[in-house]
Amino acid sequence: MTVPVGRPDPSKAADIAEFSELLAELVAQAGAPTHRELAKRVGPRLKPPRVVSKSTISELLRPGRRRLDLDLVVALVRAVGADEPSVDRWRQACIRVHGTAKTGGPAGVFRQLPADLSTFIGRTKELARLIDTATEQGTVGPPTVVISAIEGMAGVGKTQLAVHAAHELIRAGRYSDVQLYVNLRGFDPEQPPADPAAVLDAFLRQLEVPAQQIPDGLDERAAMFRDRMHGRDALVLLDDAADEAQARELIPASPSCLVLITSRRSLAGLDGTRSHVLDVFTFDESLKLLSAIAGDDRIAAEPEAAADLVEAVGRLPLAVSLIAARLRARPAWTLTELLRRLRSDGLDAVRAGDRALRPVFTMSFDGLSGRDKAVFRAIGVHPGVDYTAAALAAAAGMSETEADQSLENLVREHLVRDRAPGRFEAHDLVRAFAREIADADPSEVRHAALNRLAVWYLHSAHAAATAIRTFNLPFPDPGDGRSAIVPLEFESYDEALAWYDAERENVHSVQRVAAAAGLTQVAWQMPAMLKQFMTLRAHWTDYLESHLLAAQTARRVGDDQSLAFVLLGVGVSLRALSRLDEAEAAFDEALLLYRALGDEGQEGTALSELAYVYRVQGRTSESIDAHLSALAIFDRVGNHRGAMVCRLNVAGAYDDAGQPQLAAEMCRLALADARKLGDGRAECIITGNIAQLQLQSGEFELSYATYVEHQRLSQAVDDRQQRGRSAAGIGDSLHGMRRTGEARQHWAEALAIFEDIGSGQAAEVRKLLDQTS
Repeated sequence: MTVPVGRPDPSKAADIAEFSELLAELVAQAGAPTHRELAKRVGPRLKPPRVVSKSTISELLRPGRRRLDLDLVVALVRAVGADEPSVDRWRQACIRVHGTAKTGGPAGVFRQLPADLSTFIGRTKELARLIDTATEQGTVGPPTVVISAIEGMAGVGKTQLAVHAAHELIRAGRYSDVQLYVNLRGFDPEQPPADPAAVLDAFLRQLEVPAQQIPDGLDERAAMFRDRMHGRDALVLLDDAADEAQARELIPASPSCLVLITSRRSLAGLDGTRSHVLDVFTFDESLKLLSAIAGDDRIAAEPEAAADLVEAVGRLPLAVSLIAARLRARPAWTLTELLRRLRSDGLDAVRAGDRALRPVFTMSFDGLSGRDKAVFRAIGVHPGVDYTAAALAAAAGMSETEADQSLENLVREHLVRDRAPGRFEAHDLVRAFAREIADADPSEVRHAALNRLAVWYLHSAHAAATAIRTFNLPFPDPGDGRSAIVPLEFESYDEALAWYDAERENVHSVQRVAAAAGLTQVAWQMPAMLKQFMTLRAHWTDYLESHLLAAQTARRVGDDQSLAFVLLGVGVSLRALSRLDEAEAAFDEALLLYRALGDEGQEGTALSELAYVYRVQGRTSESIDAHLSALAIFDRVGNHRGAMVCRLNVAGAYDDAGQPQLAAEMCRLALADARKLGDGRAECIITGNIAQLQLQSGEFELSYATYVEHQRLSQAVDDRQQRGRSAAGIGDSLHGMRRTGEARQHWAEALAIFEDIGSGQAAEVRKLLDQTS
C-alpha cells in the first residue's frame, strides 16, 4: 500500500514515542481541529459507540506515553478523514510499536487489578469525571497525589466503576508501573476491617521489600510505602474502606500516583479527596443492563414487565444484574413469572440496608442445581475471607473437580468472583446470605460440614508442616479422621510456605469456629501444626492468640496432656514478644502439669524452655541450673535432640557467666549430638558458635580454621544467614591476626549477603568496613 504524498507514514515509527509524534502530525494536517471537536467525531466511530471526553483526546495525543488505546487510535484516524487502507496502516503500526515496547520493557511491573467487566453498562458521566480528574493531574494547583473517592450505598456498583475506570486509564497508557489492589473489608458483616498495617505489609512485600526490612509500626510502614512509591507511575485501588482513618496511611504522596477509593461512607475527611457519589442506575441504564445479560429479545417481548422488574429491585445495579442472570439461566421463564416471584417474596426497601437484597439472593439461590447449592452452603460454613475448590469440596462432601465446576457456575451467576488464580471470594452481602442459608440447615448437617472443613484444614496443615520441617519443631499426629476428605499434599518447602501465606487468615478463623463448635482436636492441634510457619514469618501475635485459644479449649475439656503441650507454645510466643514474666508463668504451669502426668521427657522440655527465659531475664545462675537439670532428664530418657538443644543453650549461659571453657565444652558435646542425629543445619550453627567462642578468647588462628569449616557446612545446607556469619567471622579472625586487607574482603562478602537477605547484622559489618577504610 502507498502512503499518500505529504501524509505522515506510521510504518516509519520505531517506537511509541515516534508513533505519537506522527499521529499528532496527522491531526495537524487535517486542519488542527480542537480536542473537543475531535472527541465529538471519535465517540460515534468506536465499537460500541460511546461518549468521549475532550480530556481523553488530550491524553491520547500527550507526548511521552507508554501505551496507546488501539481502538481510540483507529477511531481518531478515521475521524480526521483517512481512507480504510490508511486506517489499516495506522492499526498495524500501532500494534507493532506496542509489541516492541513489550519485549524491551522493564521487568517487575505489579498488575493486581481485578478483571474488567465485559458487561459494564452506563456511568458515562461518572466515568468521564473520574478520567478527567486523573488527567488534570498537575495542571491545577501544586503537584500532588490525585485521590478519587467513589461513594454510595451497598450494591450500587462502586467497585465496578473503580475497576473499569482503572482499566480505561491503563488502556490509555497511564499508570503502567504499578497497579495495587486491596479489599479493605470495611463493611464485612463477619470479618473485621483490614488492618492498615497488615495491608502495608502486603503492599511492601509486593513491591519486593524483603520481609526482614519491613518495620513493625504503622507510621514506619506508611513512610516506607510512600518512599517506595515516590516517582512511580502508579495506581492504587482501595476497595470498601471503612473510613478515612483506615485509608489514610495507604495513600502514597507522589504526584505521579492516582488513588481510587470506594466506600459506603463519605471520605471527605481525607485531605485533597475528590468525591464521586454514586446513585442507583437510571431507568434506561437498568434496562440496558437487564437486556445485555438476559437478552434483547426477551426484554422486547415484555417491555412493561421489564420496566416493573428493574423498578422492583430499586434499579440497584447488583440486584438488576442478579435477576438478569436468573433470567438467562431459565430461558423458559417469562419476565412476568420472575416478577411474580419477586413480589411474593417481598423486596425490602433499598434504604433498609443489607437485608434489602435477601429476596434477590434467595431467588438466585433457588435456581441453582443441587450441587451448586451445596457449594454455596459450604461458603456459608467457611469462616474465612476467600476459598479454594479443595476447601469447599471438603465442607460440601464432594470432589474438588465437582466443587471447581460449581464455583465456575457461581461466578457466572455473580454469586462469587475470582480473587486470584484458584481462589474465590464472595461479596460481603452474598457471604452473609450464604451463612443464612447454611444456618437454616439442621444442626447436625451444619456440624458435619464444619467438621469436614476443619479436619481438612488440620490434615492439610499437617502435610504442610511435614513438608517444611524448618525448625524441627514437634507437632501432634492428627489421627485418621480423614476418611471423608482429601487433604492437600505438598511436594516442596516453597509450596507448603505459599499455602500458609495464602491461607493464614483462614486457618486461624477455622480454629476459632472449631473451638466454638466443640471440635476439640482441631482447636488445640491447629496452632501446633502452624508454629513452624508462624516462627518463620515471625507472626508472634498469631502464635500467641492461637495457642491461648488452644489452651482454653484444653482446659474446658480437662485434657491436661494437650494443655501442657500448648502452654509450651504460649510461653514461646510470649518470650518472643518480650513478655518474659508471663512466659515464665506459662512454662511453670506446663512443667507442673508434666510432672503430675509423669511425662519426664516433656518435663525436660518445659524445664529447658524455662531455663532460656531465666537467661534472657539475666538470671544466669538459675538458667545454668535449670538447663543442667533438663539435660539430665534428656540424657536419661534418650532424647538426643532435646539434649543437643539444651547443651547449646547452656553453653550460651556459661558464656554469659564468663566461663568460656565450659561453654566450649558444651558446644563440642552438642556438636557430637548433631552429627549423631545427622542434622546438618544444627551442626553448622553449633560450629559457628564454637568459632565465635574461640574468637572471643583471642584464639584467632583457631577461630579462622573453625569459621572456614563453618563456611563449608553453611554452603552444604544452603543457609545464607550462616554463610554471611561465616564470612564475617573469617574477617574478624583475620583482623585479629592483623591481616586487615584480607579481612575487609570477607567483610564485604558478608555485607553483601546480609543486605540481600535483609539481616540486621549488615549494620555491624558496615561499621567495621568504615572503621578500617
